[in-house]
Amino acid sequence: MSVQGITQTSQYLTFKLDNEIYAMDITTVREVLDIIQITKVPQMPDFMCGVINLRGRVVPVVDLRLKFGFKEATSLKEACIVIIEVFLDDEETVLGILVDAVLEVISLEPEQIDPPPRIGTRLKTEFIKGMGKKDEEFIIILETSKVFSAEELTIVQVADDMPMPEMAEGEQEEHDE
Repeated sequence: MSVQGITQTSQYLTFKLDNEIYAMDITTVREVLDIIQITKVPQMPDFMCGVINLRGRVVPVVDLRLKFGFKEATSLKEACIVIIEVFLDDEETVLGILVDAVLEVISLEPEQIDPPPRIGTRLKTEFIKGMGKKDEEFIIILETSKVFSAEELTIVQVADDMPMPEMAEGEQEEHDE
């Protein structure tokens, strides 16, 4: 049984989050970055790490673990920031999502994707586009446009409109290795 609306082979960026494999449509992904300096922004929701300077543009970063209600990562050794595009009221918002590790880009045929489960997942199922099957592994395919509510994206857009603070040379947020 395939997912309604998925009629052709699609490519997905796969990544790890809390020991599970997740994926998002490659068309929403702009680039993948190693961990770089993240500037904290006061009075943002817990899942908002802060902002990064991406070639002179302020880009908000969301910790996907915290967004999904998981515990904060104990190590950022393999963590990456995936820069994605999300649309809110036909307006593009660019944001970074912090993930435990980026794995690979895979292709899945429509028959390799089942509808999301109704129970037994820690995520709200409206976030899940489908369950991909590759070899013996299940891959949770996220519906990127539904991961964030309109209210959350508005908060992210406010952070995106902020001026990038000047950093002292050598200043960097420390992370546990």
